[in-house]
Amino acid sequence: MTLEIHQFPCLSDNYGFLIHDPASGETACIDTPDADAYLREASAKGWRITQIWNTHWHPDHAGGNEAIKAATGCVVVAPAGDAGKIAGVDRAVTQGDMVALGAFSTQVIDVGGHTLGHIAYHLPEAAVAFVGDALFPLGCGRMFEGTPNQFWASLARLKALPVETTLYSAHEYTQSNARFAVFADPDNAALRTYAESVDARRERDEWTVPTTLGAELAANPFLRSDDPDMAARWGGSSPEQTFAALRAAKDTFR
Repeated sequence: MTLEIHQFPCLSDNYGFLIHDPASGETACIDTPDADAYLREASAKGWRITQIWNTHWHPDHAGGNEAIKAATGCVVVAPAGDAGKIAGVDRAVTQGDMVALGAFSTQVIDVGGHTLGHIAYHLPEAAVAFVGDALFPLGCGRMFEGTPNQFWASLARLKALPVETTLYSAHEYTQSNARFAVFADPDNAALRTYAESVDARRERDEWTVPTTLGAELAANPFLRSDDPDMAARWGGSSPEQTFAALRAAKDTFR
């Protein structure tokens, strides 16, 4: 089986994703930041949109639902915890639920913290996960609605995926994330190499999404909140407390 993934920029710094199962002809939108862009890209690929999979309620992730559904008649899958704020929901899902795209089975993972109901979609057969704004290369989402304990538990679920998993995040934030990451974890050689690579790629106007879980486990300071070195530098007697200190520092970092 081959899952086709089409990534494209939209809005100011979002990425759009269309995923396509050639065998069934089904195509899912991962979030809908820009309905016109999604419809245009799907048409150019010759793909028929049959589903929308929302990760959370923010307008730059669900704002195109109604227009795409009106144009295609697709089914909207969305997180149960955010469903009241999302238009056109046909199926509300939560941790442990399964979603299908043709023969591909998709596991729903609770990654609440950025919003209370935020979810990710993991397709183990394709070794990919779509994580929205929960996790970014060298960073994580702002904690708008959740608590440090909730958000750390969410990141721990992502940490438990196979290390070879390719992670698709929703924004191009990596260069700014790298600046904070090097400040937060200055002795990390893997991080410094990663950050230098990011600068070089952005200089060439290349995307830094997707990333791999293995790369993030080695270099992303938020995923390293359970490392004794990070606790020693940032304080906290638990990973949750260290994560809270890191997230608060990132919020005010310039």
